[in-house]
Amino acid sequence: MAVGDELAGVAFVRRYQRRVFGLALSMVGDAGMAEDIAQEALVRVWKHAPVYDDRRGAVSTWVFSITRNLAIDALRVRRAVPTGPDELLALAMAQPQSREGDPESSALVSDDCARVRVALAGIPEAQRRALVLAAFYGRTAAEVGEIEGIPLGTAKTRIRGGLIKLRASLAVAEATI
Repeated sequence: MAVGDELAGVAFVRRYQRRVFGLALSMVGDAGMAEDIAQEALVRVWKHAPVYDDRRGAVSTWVFSITRNLAIDALRVRRAVPTGPDELLALAMAQPQSREGDPESSALVSDDCARVRVALAGIPEAQRRALVLAAFYGRTAAEVGEIEGIPLGTAKTRIRGGLIKLRASLAVAEATI
């Protein structure tokens, strides 16, 4: 694909299009916007394929990073209606809606979501709110501090502490499976 081979590009798009769209949809919650984000992400992958460096990470990581960044940008542009942190937390903790697709991947996604919800529930509320705002809604630490009415350093500490506790909780859950 890096040398402009169209067949390689078609194969690449077929391999990643569903997951790229799924990531965008899970972040923005709007199918139309998710389609635009997915299309733009795959166009950027095509244009920037020659500069991809496999020493820096897997192709999937690179593609999903591009998608995530585009989704965050779209959310920042769309962010005209203010939503309270409690509402965001409630949305993040809600059961995922069933997605079309094969039952096996739906079951895996559902299991992963359930583990993340349980792990999030075990984190102190202040850290949980900061983590949800940063990780799930793409807010910067400065924005988290502004929303929560706390200093930037405190926001960073809460996000980092929440991530550490979430990672530890998920590792314990993974070990028991």
